[in-house]
Amino acid sequence: MVNKHPEVAATPKAKRVRRRWPLISGIVALVLVVLLGALITVRDQGMPFAIDTLWMRVLGENRAPLWEFLALVMNYLGAGVVASFVIPGAIIIALLLIKRPWAALYFLIATVVTGGTVQLLKHLFGRARPDTILVNVDFGSFPSGHVANAAVMALVLSILFPRLWVWIAAAVYTVMMMLSRTYLGAHWLSDTLGAVLLGVGIAIVVAAPLAAKIDGERRIKGGQSTGRQPRSESRPEPRLQPSEPRPDETI
Repeated sequence: MVNKHPEVAATPKAKRVRRRWPLISGIVALVLVVLLGALITVRDQGMPFAIDTLWMRVLGENRAPLWEFLALVMNYLGAGVVASFVIPGAIIIALLLIKRPWAALYFLIATVVTGGTVQLLKHLFGRARPDTILVNVDFGSFPSGHVANAAVMALVLSILFPRLWVWIAAAVYTVMMMLSRTYLGAHWLSDTLGAVLLGVGIAIVVAAPLAAKIDGERRIKGGQSTGRQPRSESRPEPRLQPSEPRPDETI
């Protein structure tokens, strides 16, 4: 029998997440984002690191129409109405249709918090963007909003659907977004790395208090439950000796 309450159906491991290392690791990731942003700000007034300029040079030497097309596609998926409403809305509706309301709430909170935090950090650090920008952009280079949104959505979906192919697809999508932002000259490489840390950190921190509900909900949907059912204790029938007649035999 499957228990219908998410927290009861969750595994003990999921119930311990809220007070274990995932929460700590998520907070550490967020602290690293702030430290990286502070380092960028105080170091030569936001000038790029050596790895930033080297990466831009490598991209500039390997430009091709195909790469530019792919970069523009990723730019479209990660910007404006599509990134803010269409894709998140479609995912939330899909989660509700398959009866995963806690998963939908988790996705909504994580994406909204990420978007707001990105804008806060952009104005806090105010890093200048590269000079060779091929697309329209807003204020602030650190962190990349496109990459942060991609990273948080990728990790959230990987947590909600823990399958190998989901993790691979999520990683590929995030890396492609990182490449597209630097290829289009919209961000330095360090901007995208900070954005990944930000998205991952928020996804983990938001997941911690909801871990039991998310895991239990998934197990209920899959017809599984860790709730222990009482064992029916029945005494074994006594073994009859060959000389004793069975109850159903006529004497």
